[in-house]
Amino acid sequence: MALGNDFTTWDIRKNLEATNLKGKNLEFVDDMTKDEILALFRAAEQIEPFLKTGCNLLEGKTLYTLFYQPSTRTRSSHEAAMLRLGGRVISEASPKTNSATAKGESLYDGLRTISNYADCIVLRHPEFEEVDEALAYGKKTGGISPMISGGWGHVTHPTQGLCVDAYTCYRAFGSKFEDMTIVVSSPDLSRARSGQSFALTLAALGARIVYHGLSELKTPPIVKDKLDTLGANYVEYNNLSIGEYEQMLVDENVDMIYLPGSSVKDDDPLKALFMDNIDNFYVSLDMLNRVKEKTGKTIGLSHSLPRNAGEFDYEFDTSPNEMYFKSLDFSVACRAALIAAIIGVA
Repeated sequence: MALGNDFTTWDIRKNLEATNLKGKNLEFVDDMTKDEILALFRAAEQIEPFLKTGCNLLEGKTLYTLFYQPSTRTRSSHEAAMLRLGGRVISEASPKTNSATAKGESLYDGLRTISNYADCIVLRHPEFEEVDEALAYGKKTGGISPMISGGWGHVTHPTQGLCVDAYTCYRAFGSKFEDMTIVVSSPDLSRARSGQSFALTLAALGARIVYHGLSELKTPPIVKDKLDTLGANYVEYNNLSIGEYEQMLVDENVDMIYLPGSSVKDDDPLKALFMDNIDNFYVSLDMLNRVKEKTGKTIGLSHSLPRNAGEFDYEFDTSPNEMYFKSLDFSVACRAALIAAIIGVA
């Protein structure tokens, strides 16, 4: 028996440093390489045993969560992650009414102010362009703490794709992403920021991505450009019937289906198109069981949450296919690793 080359004790600092994230913003998942993402995942695995008891990797450090849009999982899991690392949290969930934003303060000025109190900021904001402008100015002037996108506009939500969905895949299927085929399915891929961030992560890791959508509401050009730059292995299926959808799952030998959420406001001009097609995106347990009879695979089903009526069977909650609730615990460990990598550990 040969002695292994990696015969050393685990050192979480080495994995955190290997992410090359210290002092940087996380705006898009393609800000990271495959090796950096896998280093983050290894660090998250090392943090998992301490999710209940906590540890003091970031004692004396402060995270600021600034959310201009509602959130349950993203804000709470970042805050839980920081607290379990021994750090402190300042939380603002209603800045439009409870902060100087209500007096007309610009986003840049608000971020510059907050940076005096925090080592890292998690921001959710409805306008990607406004955030992009504030960060561009911040890079010129300095003074803004490292930023994590908690969802900006309809375009980017990297910690959902990276720390919730891709890390859950890593724990479920292993590290050989090049052997995985994953469907991202929604009647509106143009506003599916969690699905697009997941796709970018999968592209960086080498998985095959199968888009299932409508030709009228396709993936945004900015995301497609990034996928092409990454050399992504992806294909698009549009306007399939429910029967064609099922056959596609067989033909593509799919390992997992990801639903980035399907809902539309009453005053949306595209509501009629959306509602006319939503039934063709419904995932039933019977459908996946029929696919299993042909492929031998138990296809995983995940969702960005919150879920809406008309997306998939609630029977999945107690089935072997369910991944959406399991991903919640994994997300805290991976977001803890992400925050520690960005702030840095002494």
